Amino acid sequence: MGDNARSSFKQRSVIARVIWGAFAPTLPLQGRDKEERALRRQRVRSCGMTRRATDSRSAAEMAFKAATTKPAEPIPSEPKPPSLPGAKELVSLRIDRDVLDFFQKDGPGWQERINDALRKAADK
Repeated sequence: MGDNARSSFKQRSVIARVIWGAFAPTLPLQGRDKEERALRRQRVRSCGMTRRATDSRSAAEMAFKAATTKPAEPIPSEPKPPSLPGAKELVSLRIDRDVLDFFQKDGPGWQERINDALRKAADK
């Protein structure tokens, strides 16, 4: 094959790679791929191949962080009472559209109407 033919072949292969790379479908990881990636990560961590502090400054920063970080407060087993009597809690709630339309049809105050209906259902 002559030099001219070789360079033409190289140009075509480069163009094909560029075009294929631009239009190649990107598929999400399948189940087996995810498992293999997780296993690789686990092997790397278990054999000590993770980054470690190699200089004295990083070691000092880690020691300072460990000494000054407050432990997380335990979650209380029972909810604490509201700080103000009669205070309302802000909550996020998913309701069917027709139920929401029913309470909103009378205009402003629909949240209070929902609260009253829930209070009545709870016998309070």
